[in-house]
Amino acid sequence: MSEWVRPLGSAAADGFDVVIDERTDGWEHTGLRIVTLVSVVSAELELVDTELVVVPLNGGCLVEAFDESGVLHTADLAGRVDVWAGPTDVAYVPAGWKLRLTGPAGARIAICSAPVAVGAAAQKFAHLRAADVPVEMRGAGIASREVRNFGVPGVLDAAGIIVCEVLTPAGNWSSYPPHKHDEERPGQEAELEEIYYFETRVEGGREVPGADPVGYQRVYGTDERPIDVFAEVRTGDVVLVPHGWHGPAMAAPGYDLYYLNVMAGPGEGRAWLICDDPSHGWVRDTWTDQHIDPRLPFGDEPA
Repeated sequence: MSEWVRPLGSAAADGFDVVIDERTDGWEHTGLRIVTLVSVVSAELELVDTELVVVPLNGGCLVEAFDESGVLHTADLAGRVDVWAGPTDVAYVPAGWKLRLTGPAGARIAICSAPVAVGAAAQKFAHLRAADVPVEMRGAGIASREVRNFGVPGVLDAAGIIVCEVLTPAGNWSSYPPHKHDEERPGQEAELEEIYYFETRVEGGREVPGADPVGYQRVYGTDERPIDVFAEVRTGDVVLVPHGWHGPAMAAPGYDLYYLNVMAGPGEGRAWLICDDPSHGWVRDTWTDQHIDPRLPFGDEPA
């Protein structure tokens, strides 16, 4: 089902390297823009009734956000060398505000978005610093991965958007066991669309002439709601998950895998509740006596 896979270049629009929004057929609750800054004032965005989370991928930027009264709020995001170098500071921009990003040429910035219902409670502009980002080591053994939870409930206040990033060492499996979040079941599961934006590299960042860093992403559904995706992914590729079981995300031997997740849904609350595929959920019990992969966490080089 290739409509849910956007290889590098295929989702470029409006001066952005990637644009996922309501213009994407069958998509309505989440959005993503990736921009490469090319001049002193490089990107401006104004989306009606849409909240934003600004995430530097490499380099940093100055976030200037103008509220509905025209008052300026700023956050100087130090950023990082690249996604492998450690957590980044991020900015949250409430719905209805105008955004301007400035920074050095070549900096690459993700702007994650979600529409906010009219009449929803107003949110506050926020700057979460890298030192305050909770970093979680999830799984164990060859299912070990690093999760940076900068945009989840309890860490960053927002109306509905949930954002995090996951890094998986070469040869490991992530987004595993396969799980879903496509039904509203209070206390058990939340209905959330999800965007996966990928980056890959040779393990440890080594230079290997002719290497082709690659990973894989699986999404599958049910008889009632079918979906069938098995995608080869590289830096700049996007996979959309409208519903269904998703995982594993596989880091091929020799290649580290990164993905940025953006989630939101139609529910009134903001909760990240998942349900494991019952055929594979038992795997979690096998991690009890296994160690976290010693290659984690990834580095912490400054920008």
